[in-house]
Amino acid sequence: MPSGFVFGYKDFLSIEGAGSEAIIKALNRTVKQGDIEKISKGRFFKPENSPFGPLQPKEEEIVKDLLYKDGKRVGYLTGLSIYNSLGFTTQVSNTLQIGSTSVRPKFKRGRYTISYLRQKNDITNQNVELLQILDIIRYIKKIPDSSPKKSVKQLIKLINQLNSDKIKRLIALALVYPPSTRALLGAILDKGNQSNDTGVLKTSLNPITTYKVGQDLSSVLTSAKNWNLI
Repeated sequence: MPSGFVFGYKDFLSIEGAGSEAIIKALNRTVKQGDIEKISKGRFFKPENSPFGPLQPKEEEIVKDLLYKDGKRVGYLTGLSIYNSLGFTTQVSNTLQIGSTSVRPKFKRGRYTISYLRQKNDITNQNVELLQILDIIRYIKKIPDSSPKKSVKQLIKLINQLNSDKIKRLIALALVYPPSTRALLGAILDKGNQSNDTGVLKTSLNPITTYKVGQDLSSVLTSAKNWNLI
């Protein structure tokens, strides 16, 4: 197993003659020897050493058993887990948020708190990137050490990198999100360099409802007022 790979005793049960008790004892003995580290009950990894000490596994490795079920993707990292890696904040969170169609109470895993955000769309490998973007738009006021205006600028960069097929899928996925998310996405797409059909987003909104983003965005989104963003 490579360094940084997270595993549990079940990964060894296919070995002929290996019983679960023997495997657990062997893994715990290997932890005491310092060859592997324990993340939480039943979860281990082989650390990769650096000049600053052993490196922790990547966040997706830590929760990968919660993101897939029988080989099918059922969750994805979102929210506080991705703001730093996607350039929205310099802060690194000890909370790993998982988007999933079914949620469970938050719990601890090692130094991390695992929490859930409900996702109404089907979750597939192809949709993860787009669902993450929509989640950022939905919770734009809650991004640490940032502002809606700053975050919108970063969102424009991310969305401008999407091809036309992904943009169409992004719009379709947005239709189950709250109206404020659909309105802000529409304004961002109007700002983009691509020709986007945002009509379906427009018709899904109540024309007399306004949406508070917490900051005047007219300087970065010229059509903010057309989408009733205040």
